[in-house]
Amino acid sequence: MLANASPTTSTVTTNTVTPSDSATTAEETFTDCIDKLAVRARNEGVTESLITNDLHTVNYLPRVIELDRKQPEFTSTFAGYFNTRVSQQRIERGRQLLQEYRPLLEELTQRYGIPPQYLLAFWGLETNFGGYLGKMPTLDALATLACDERRSEFFTVELLQALRLLEIPGVNRPMLGSWAGAIGNTQFMPSNYHRFAVDGDNDGKIDLWGSQADALTSAANFLQQLGWQRGLRWGREVTLPTPFDFNLTGLRKPQPLSHWRELGLRKTNGAPLDNLPLEAALIVPAGHTGPAFLVYDNFRVIMNWNRSVFYALSVGHLADRINGAGALQQPPAGDITRFSIEQIKALQVRLNELGFDVGKSDGIMGSATKRAIQNFQSSRQMVADGYPDPEVFDALGIAVGVTPITH
Repeated sequence: MLANASPTTSTVTTNTVTPSDSATTAEETFTDCIDKLAVRARNEGVTESLITNDLHTVNYLPRVIELDRKQPEFTSTFAGYFNTRVSQQRIERGRQLLQEYRPLLEELTQRYGIPPQYLLAFWGLETNFGGYLGKMPTLDALATLACDERRSEFFTVELLQALRLLEIPGVNRPMLGSWAGAIGNTQFMPSNYHRFAVDGDNDGKIDLWGSQADALTSAANFLQQLGWQRGLRWGREVTLPTPFDFNLTGLRKPQPLSHWRELGLRKTNGAPLDNLPLEAALIVPAGHTGPAFLVYDNFRVIMNWNRSVFYALSVGHLADRINGAGALQQPPAGDITRFSIEQIKALQVRLNELGFDVGKSDGIMGSATKRAIQNFQSSRQMVADGYPDPEVFDALGIAVGVTPITH
């Protein structure tokens, strides 16, 4: 989902609404916030008719705030996330659509450099190939998030862009999409609709809901503009030598492919890595007992679509499977312990107390938290894979009292 594509850099000067507010207070605060957003919209050139008829008629949606705090990228194990999204049903449907849309997909590959299987993988993960485009009123969702403190400025910009979309041929009322304001078959945020959407079927309008040609062409254009490197894959699963120094893992620690080859990493079929002039980072999303992946520059492009390692790995592997590849040699275990946001917060607080900087203790397993865990593990002569397993909690003196979650 494209709501994760851009970090927040500032906050809009409006009152905020939180799920803990009473219903009456929330509605009153939301109304005040919308009045202030209307002033900003007017100052930024949004037409008076859109402000009166659309912005001033939005509704506050408490469910949107609940969903924002429980995004699966934040709360799922890799196994739970990955196995749900790279399902056999989705693989088979992707292969069917590869044949059905082959002429269009091959044309898009020639024009934009994006192989067909990747466009289908994004389509599959975003909306199950158009099977579910979302039923949340887009303006209501974006207004609710714009009036919430977590990413107020980001969603304020998207709200104003969504209002402007209503003046574009191909966008109809009511505009429906995800809880985070993403719309259409490939779930573009409104700002990306304005920047990258393309009329793929040449009918004079851009309809990301009803036209698969528009949606796939727009996705190809977006990926090209994000910097997709023609002819380069996303990455691959690899096998590691024993023993192995897991301090080398992490997206911020890329090495030339030749270096990984010299260390003894191999393809899953046992062949040595290709001796190509590429840099790659090694990631172990389920810790040292799970699969290992070398990822290239196009993996980072995927993460510019959605800033989740789990998402990017799912896109890459689903694309491979649609294109005929087999399953992972080392699938993620399904009985890994899943920790709550509150438990991750406790871990972050403790790491900060010990001098292992995680930044804000927000309960989200981001890159800073993983680096801090890795540094802590190294200091205790543990396997430094950056993974928050029960051994880490125990070493930090945190009693979690959880049971494994199976998938």
